Amino acid sequence: MTLYKFVPYFIFLFYIEKMEKEYLTEPLIICKLKSNYNIDVVTINELQLGADADALIYKAQADDDRLYFVKLKRGHHDICATLQLLLSNAIIKEVIPPIMTLDGKPTSHVDDFNLIVYPFIEGQDGFSKRLTDDQWIELGKALRHLHEFQLPASIASQIKQESYSSHWRETVRSMYENIESVKPCDKIAAGFLVDLQKYRSVIMRLVERAQQLALIIQKQSVDNVLCHGDLHAGNVLIAKDGSFYIIDWDQPICAPKERDLMFIGAGIGNVWNNNREVELFYTGYGKVEINQEIIDYYRCERIIQDIAEYYQQLLSDTIDYNDKLASYNHFVAMFAPNGVVEIALYDY
Repeated sequence: MTLYKFVPYFIFLFYIEKMEKEYLTEPLIICKLKSNYNIDVVTINELQLGADADALIYKAQADDDRLYFVKLKRGHHDICATLQLLLSNAIIKEVIPPIMTLDGKPTSHVDDFNLIVYPFIEGQDGFSKRLTDDQWIELGKALRHLHEFQLPASIASQIKQESYSSHWRETVRSMYENIESVKPCDKIAAGFLVDLQKYRSVIMRLVERAQQLALIIQKQSVDNVLCHGDLHAGNVLIAKDGSFYIIDWDQPICAPKERDLMFIGAGIGNVWNNNREVELFYTGYGKVEINQEIIDYYRCERIIQDIAEYYQQLLSDTIDYNDKLASYNHFVAMFAPNGVVEIALYDY
């Protein structure tokens, strides 16, 4: 199935997800927080954070004035919260442990959603606020601890394993096969289609480079470690007191350490793209031999995935205009000087 034919199905799924989420009324969530956590909520407000269509985020205030970060994620997958609890107990202070339920579990369920509750920490993400020198060093130490963490076999068997799938590469190729017949639904979509043609050659270079590297890497003997999987600046929370936390553990994966290390210096969101920050990070991470081919593969692959997802979002007529405009601006920024594309293709 080509991606162009997939777009109407994507729109259908959007409506289904919207209808399902409407069943998750705030009174229902408040009730679950009381019955499962003994938290008496007096106010609860939805937060517009992240781009995950399968998640709802709330800030809740209890009657004792304590604040909670409440996340509802589609599916009954407890492994991510369990992993955060394990890592926090292993003295990785940059991981926020979930609050346990009354029956001692890290999550509970609300219909088809997983409910996870954390203490609410006021702060800014790494896109909004730069890490200090000391924080870069501490981030390096935290990643080293993560990559050296020995997962219990029962947990490791539930974590995704790296497969170097060609899914996103094939999706982008299919996208271009049908691009001439796509009818834009608005000005943003029209501008996006023009830009796709403008950047066609460089995007196909990314696809070809990722394909070449995937074949090379799969012939190598590479050790897999526990990785966060999505360690860009937006998933680092910098608190007001100067502490920081690695958040959003929805995509843990057992993969080469470069799966995480590729984000350091990659320039996603046009931050984390200067050499001094990289040096500070590795001061904390410590001596390590890096496979540059794997770094290059992951950087190309991440851009390809983002482009495919922007295609789905920006050609849809069901997405909020402001959300579409933000996504379009993010897409354009990828091709800016010293941006992700330039960095990924630096020596190619």
